[in-house]
Amino acid sequence: MKPITSEWVRKAEADFATAQREFAVKIDANYDAVCFHSQQAAEKFLKARLQEAEIIFARIHDLTVLLDNLVTIEPDWENLRPQLHSLTAYAVEYRYPGESSEKPEAEEALEICRIVRRTVRASLELRD
Repeated sequence: MKPITSEWVRKAEADFATAQREFAVKIDANYDAVCFHSQQAAEKFLKARLQEAEIIFARIHDLTVLLDNLVTIEPDWENLRPQLHSLTAYAVEYRYPGESSEKPEAEEALEICRIVRRTVRASLELRD
């Protein structure tokens, strides 16, 4: 694996770990942070796969646009589109006043992130 790909994976794993830790908090969990870090981890995992394939990608947070580039090399990943569409909103939606997430949204975001993580790590032949 290319060193830059490894760096993307490390950063994705850090966001994933942060989301998991915050979700596990028993009192006053910050579900907004769980949603945000789940989206960020998924984004970085997808960018890691693009990087490894030497596919140029924009500095964007839209996971479905990243998927558009990925399905050229991973056509089976098209089935991730509905989940990635949902997760994309969490890059911004809960970061500012006016909207807040609850445990169900955080749980869903984290589960989608787990799916993306497992999918990308398998593609990159990384052990879990």
